[in-house]
Amino acid sequence: MNKTNFNARSAKPLNPSLVFERQRDINMIKKCIWIYFFLVIFEGALRKWFLPFLSTPLLVVREPFVIYAVYLGIKNKLFPNSMFLILFVFISIIGVFAAIFFGHGNLIVALFGARIFLLHIPFMFLMPEIFSKDDLAVLGKHMLWISILMTVIVFLQFNSPQSAWINAGVGGDEAGAGFSGAMGYMRPPGTFSFTNGLTGFYSFAAPFIAFFWLSPQYKINKILLAAATISLIIAVPLSISRALFFNVGLVALFTIFISIRNPKFLSRILLAAVAFVVIFMVLSQQESFQLSIDVFTTRFEVANDSEGGLEGVFIDRFLGGMVKALSSSADIPIFGYGIGMGSNVGAILLSGSKTFLLPEGEWGRVIGELGILMGFIVVIMRILIAFGLLSQSFNMLAKKYTLPWLLMSTGFIVLLQGQWGQPTNLGFYIITAGTLMTSLKNKNNYSD
Repeated sequence: MNKTNFNARSAKPLNPSLVFERQRDINMIKKCIWIYFFLVIFEGALRKWFLPFLSTPLLVVREPFVIYAVYLGIKNKLFPNSMFLILFVFISIIGVFAAIFFGHGNLIVALFGARIFLLHIPFMFLMPEIFSKDDLAVLGKHMLWISILMTVIVFLQFNSPQSAWINAGVGGDEAGAGFSGAMGYMRPPGTFSFTNGLTGFYSFAAPFIAFFWLSPQYKINKILLAAATISLIIAVPLSISRALFFNVGLVALFTIFISIRNPKFLSRILLAAVAFVVIFMVLSQQESFQLSIDVFTTRFEVANDSEGGLEGVFIDRFLGGMVKALSSSADIPIFGYGIGMGSNVGAILLSGSKTFLLPEGEWGRVIGELGILMGFIVVIMRILIAFGLLSQSFNMLAKKYTLPWLLMSTGFIVLLQGQWGQPTNLGFYIITAGTLMTSLKNKNNYSD
């Protein structure tokens, strides 16, 4: 960030009050980013436990901070000159008019859908302009601490009935927030309103845990790091989530690949692997941990039998959703059914019930809302962003910059087709992409 006190054109000193105001605005944007980060993780707790009577308005609790940050970014000309950003904003504006005149015709639904492109996506592009290497290190350290807290909550949820306060649903629903699991145990959501948030959280935390094991120069407290690692190991079976299991496996594979690309990291990776195995063996002697493994493996086997194993989990769920979205696009109107229609809020406002009016998969939802032309443009931009960041992350390995590569282990699928229509998933997309872009922009800060 250029903080010079001179105007580049006139070579005259800038007004000190303007310099102070600009720096104050930048600091305020940084605070908004931190608030956004914490709200992604804890807004579900507010909606379930502490402010259940405000569960509906809290769906958009992040929006005021995003609006303020975007306003300050525009005021201070902080946004990057990105064609992606311009196209996202342009499509959202066209999408609103198309929804009103050719689609569902509801202005509120259209604006709710457009806020993703007009607010959250610009907020994402603003993050690497504001955050620094020190901020990312602090964010990662926060993830370690929160991982420990989250696992304690998940443990209590796993071992408590759905009627318990810790398992309350959105709005204080006494039916519970757990989702079908196995052996009579429900999948716990942690602080989130649904289990997808818990998977997103640990999938974002795991790369930071691996990164700190490989980066002793950050001087992370080894007790804290070990506790966070133990928490992650415990959380995988407690979550009863196959997606989380595969994501942690991806982090492990990407970590191993680092040693192939740069053998210097081999000793650190072996040390982390030995620590992982020892921790797992010790935990396996605990009855409660063994129970969670039994429940998880039962869920894994039952789900694999019904969905066709790896093919059902990966090909049908991930790649299959993409293929289906593209193959069914011929039946969609050229301007789509209207932006915002594929969200839960849009469905409630348009139909009166929480149901899927468009395909649940992200690509199908986007194409259904925006139509063939604009929907395809959004899909193509997401593909280009995902592969562009993957390529840059890979190139950084040769220079010993491991954080971007580790974030891509779980972040690639999020970037490619992480859902924007659901607030928690949208939040993790913005944080994941913003963190990745920040780590790449500050690449020189991650060398040894």
